[in-house]
Amino acid sequence: MISLDAYREQWFGNIRGDLIAGIVVALALIPEAIAFSIIAGVDPKVGLYASFSIAVLIAFTGGRPGMISAATAATAVLMITLVKDHGLQYLLAATVLAGLIQIAAGIFKLGFVMRYVSKSVMTGFVNALAILIFMAQLTELDPRLVTWLTYVLVAAGLAIIYLFPLLTKAIPSPLVTIVVLTGLVMIFGWDVRTVGDMGALPDTLPIFLIPQIPLTFETLMIILPYSVAVAVVGLLESLMTQNIVDDLTDTKSNRNQECIGQGIANTATGFIGGMAGCAMIGQSIINVKSGGRGRLSSFAAGVYLLFMVVVLGDLVSQIPMAALVAIMIMVSVGTFSWSSIKNLRLHPRSSSIVMVATVVTVVYTHNLAIGVLVGVLLSGIFFAGKIAQLFNVTTSISKDGRVRTYIVEGQLFYGSVEDFMNAFDFKEALDKVVIDVSLAHIWDISSVQALDMAVLKFRRDGAEVEIVGMNAATETIVDKLAIHDKPGAMDQLMSH
Repeated sequence: MISLDAYREQWFGNIRGDLIAGIVVALALIPEAIAFSIIAGVDPKVGLYASFSIAVLIAFTGGRPGMISAATAATAVLMITLVKDHGLQYLLAATVLAGLIQIAAGIFKLGFVMRYVSKSVMTGFVNALAILIFMAQLTELDPRLVTWLTYVLVAAGLAIIYLFPLLTKAIPSPLVTIVVLTGLVMIFGWDVRTVGDMGALPDTLPIFLIPQIPLTFETLMIILPYSVAVAVVGLLESLMTQNIVDDLTDTKSNRNQECIGQGIANTATGFIGGMAGCAMIGQSIINVKSGGRGRLSSFAAGVYLLFMVVVLGDLVSQIPMAALVAIMIMVSVGTFSWSSIKNLRLHPRSSSIVMVATVVTVVYTHNLAIGVLVGVLLSGIFFAGKIAQLFNVTTSISKDGRVRTYIVEGQLFYGSVEDFMNAFDFKEALDKVVIDVSLAHIWDISSVQALDMAVLKFRRDGAEVEIVGMNAATETIVDKLAIHDKPGAMDQLMSH
């Protein structure tokens, strides 16, 4: 548990930077929350209320200060069919259940699974997300939908973003971009797409409500698959983003607490008419680059967001989309790991394949979970292959030629079983065979079955077999699973 002093520092250790960064993040959240609502097939206020609620609650309950969570595309796309077939109320119920599942994941400390996500998968995840962020802006740059003036404003926005810090870093350049471009559009009355064109902004505060659904087992079976998918994808993206923010800020955070925090935020959000969400890498990077570091930045972003859409809705609706496109392009460029391209030739081929496969899968499917799953599976396959190559069996025979000793070195598991069996000459006439595993470790049922088969084959031809050198862990698994000393062992083994 974090100490009270440390928790207080996470709130008030960077007040000015967090408050200013929160404004930038809130402005960037508005069009995205509206867009994600449209993706899910619900009213824009569902995404906006969700972004407010999740951002505020995660500030109190999350495990990663400075990380921004809100309504996201990754969770919105999972709800499309549910909303289409059953309506908004079932989406709200699924959001509540997804949150409860995430809370359970945190309580059972499932955050440890992130240790099995390799650096190559992380790099692929980041690069794919950068590409998706950029691709999402192409609609706002479509010449069939926007005028030439949009391109001028985007270029001007990028110029402000990258050149203004040369003058001063006291004010985040993305905020300056929004203020300047909005002012120019309002003063000159230029006809460009604005936030207001994305959808109507709500003009009332959210209220507590209980989803109007039948409390039956049938209802549970309808929402459960969607809730599980949302919970898993939401935690995966949140924990991946958490790792990235850890690296950006050179600090550590609590994964299991983040699982619980995301769960609490989603559960509560379902009761105020909001959709499920998770951490957002784009907004998190905007927050960090704008000076946000503490919990106050996420809280401020949520409060600013609600204030802007409810009280300042008329003004916020005038913000040109070009300003937000420029900011998101900055995010995509800053997110992409450009060094990973150069490292394709320097890193091991297997690592490069994992990174590229993760990128391609995510971009092709637009599903972060599938891409990460492919990357993790490939990492596991390559790792197993490397470990199997370190396996070796050497042999020696006694002077009278009647006793042969096989010395097994390395890790004996499903990936090295074939080499293990190929090392033995079962046709050799011997009185005794010694299998020395003092330099080896037996890991799984596949390797135990291979050991059984080797022993039984030698015994079938009349040789005595002795296994020596087992360490404590190996002896435990062999004693538990091996059958070579049991009656009818060969018949039992062959029947498998």
